Amino acid sequence: MVPMEDINLHFTGDFHAIGAANNLLAAMLDNHIQQGNALGIDPRRVTWKRCVDMNDRQLRFVLDGLGGKANGTPREDGFDITVASEIMAVFCLASSIADLKERLSRIVVGYTYDDRPVTAGDLHAVGAMAALLKDALKPNLVQTLEGTPAFVHGGPFANIAHGCNSVIATRMAMRLGDYAVTEAGFGADLGAEKFLDIKCRMAGLRPDAVVVVATVRALKMHGGLDKKSLGTEDLAALERGIPNLLRHVSNIKNVYRLPCVVAVNRFPTDTDAEIGCVIERCRELGVNVRLSTVWADGGRGGEELAREVVRLCEMPSDFTFSYDLDGTIEDKIEAVVRRVYGGAGISVAAPAKKEIDRLTALGFDRLPVCIAKTQYSFTDDPTVPGAPEGFTVTVRGVKVSAGAGFLVVLTGEIMTMPGLPRVPAAEHIDVSDDGRISGLF
Repeated sequence: MVPMEDINLHFTGDFHAIGAANNLLAAMLDNHIQQGNALGIDPRRVTWKRCVDMNDRQLRFVLDGLGGKANGTPREDGFDITVASEIMAVFCLASSIADLKERLSRIVVGYTYDDRPVTAGDLHAVGAMAALLKDALKPNLVQTLEGTPAFVHGGPFANIAHGCNSVIATRMAMRLGDYAVTEAGFGADLGAEKFLDIKCRMAGLRPDAVVVVATVRALKMHGGLDKKSLGTEDLAALERGIPNLLRHVSNIKNVYRLPCVVAVNRFPTDTDAEIGCVIERCRELGVNVRLSTVWADGGRGGEELAREVVRLCEMPSDFTFSYDLDGTIEDKIEAVVRRVYGGAGISVAAPAKKEIDRLTALGFDRLPVCIAKTQYSFTDDPTVPGAPEGFTVTVRGVKVSAGAGFLVVLTGEIMTMPGLPRVPAAEHIDVSDDGRISGLF
């Protein structure tokens, strides 16, 4: 996509607008408490966090409002990364400015001393938040290096949010093109599950076909091969790792009942024997494999894949969701774990159970679930590769995103504020005297 540097940095300011709206709400919430607290908000039960578009583990837990009465009410606080903000989810699921405002008004920011939820609407923050988001709500039109038009709009991560671009951009693409292709990242257990169970359900979208993208290298890693050895042919490791791909394919075909094709992004080190192995195993599930070399050959490298997608789009399908909304919160979580992850069930920690009971009493139990989980495994443990069975997923927390319209289920050690690695990518980024940015890619 071009302009690459702009897309990967500030672009048109969408993320900044979302962060500003998030933090405006936080400021108005704390100001309300400071100025007399007419709503009776319990500072110990404020659930709304500030956000910043930066990996910064130092901000996960903070104490603020220190320095005396004039500087606020002291309380425990914290930051999320911007993509984990509920504003990002609201932004991506809103269908219009009116819908945006309605969703913003429903955001729960905390609870009163007598256990009533307090919303952004109660704080009269909606109009100002919508004003900050008004221009950002317009999809950004960019293009590929070959001139194919594309929208880049919104970006909630699929491991901690619902992982899809905006409903507005998707509908616009469908209106303007014969075929609209959208991305739901992090596999059929995260991105695709949330795209299908949340976004499609809310927006009334019905996909015609699915492309499951895979690489031989990733499958060999799922087969236990060390990262440094991925360039060497290893059919045994590939055979051990292929069940991971087959479960993703089976989810699309058998859970969501949609036609699909596997696109293998071919690397120069992939051998014909390895490619043949993937093709044969997918054929056993009645799914075709098409090689993709678009990274090297541009559009020509994806022509066979495109022809297969066009063929699949003409096939009949019986699209369905992985769970119904009328079950309990636990029922919906368990349905995803059993039907999509391949697990045996769930274990709900005591604090999560208490929150589930509270949310059920408040009438939020009919919402879909957005499960925050590692992208490295079907389980909630990132060190478990392949396609394991019989495992249990631990639910350690549940919170409501009433504006977005779903419940966020926290599993494993997933963080809504990541930290930087030992050697941050920022160390390699620079700008030349003529303004050219290097080191981003």
